[in-house]
Amino acid sequence: IWATHPIYFLTCCTHQRKPILPSSIAARVLADAWRDAPRISGWTVGRYVIMPDHVHFFAAPHAEAKPLSAWLRDWKRWTGRQLETQTGAAPPLWQPEFFDHVLRSATSYREKWDYVRQNPVRAGLVPSPEQWPHAGECEPLQF
Repeated sequence: IWATHPIYFLTCCTHQRKPILPSSIAARVLADAWRDAPRISGWTVGRYVIMPDHVHFFAAPHAEAKPLSAWLRDWKRWTGRQLETQTGAAPPLWQPEFFDHVLRSATSYREKWDYVRQNPVRAGLVPSPEQWPHAGECEPLQF
């Protein structure tokens, strides 16, 4: 698939799906790394949901961006070290692979976001998506 300005829907899971992410410390570490991504790797992160054992987020590369696999490798390495230090989680923290899907339209983006924001509800963690504290948006992404 070739897109001039792609927006990716991404999912990264913790190693052996360990539920190490649903804390304010983990959410801060992940969101801070996403907010720094444009400067460090040339990627802008939009909306995200942090689940206990995985994260869903949307991202778009700048013209000079690192390749997707290199960016996520570096992001996992950095966040893994931060989570180990700040939460005491034992390595490895992330599965080496990730899921990526190029969104083809604003409708596709909206449908994926609706699915993602309902994840905490489907998992029985909260009664409504607005009550899940580990979701947000770093920068708006537009088609």
